[in-house]
Amino acid sequence: MSNPLEEIRSHQAPAPIGPYSQAVGVGGLVFASGQIPLDPATGQLIEGDIEAQTERVIQNVKAVLAAAGTSLARVVKTSVFLQDLADFARMNEVYARHFTSHPQPARSTVQVAALPAGARIEIEVIALR
Repeated sequence: MSNPLEEIRSHQAPAPIGPYSQAVGVGGLVFASGQIPLDPATGQLIEGDIEAQTERVIQNVKAVLAAAGTSLARVVKTSVFLQDLADFARMNEVYARHFTSHPQPARSTVQVAALPAGARIEIEVIALR
């Protein structure tokens, strides 16, 4: 019996920094791992405020989704992890510029104690193909 899971990889997004896939496709769905604001070219955390970090994260998510043959317009659920909920409004401004489809994706946003590599934000998504 063949494995119904498809590993999805993009060289336009940072390589995983642990034992996980950038995304996994199964049937008509794509489950994308959380992206943090790493520069795909250097693998290093980008400098900058929450707006810059959010922009980089969304660019990374877009690259992974493109490799899966989908886009932000097909995202059905996002999970946003912030190191500090005081960054919520500023993050949300950047987020709203990119997630413009209607209906908008369902979303959870939570504050966490820490994120990998000292990031201030991480976003994971589930999308339709």
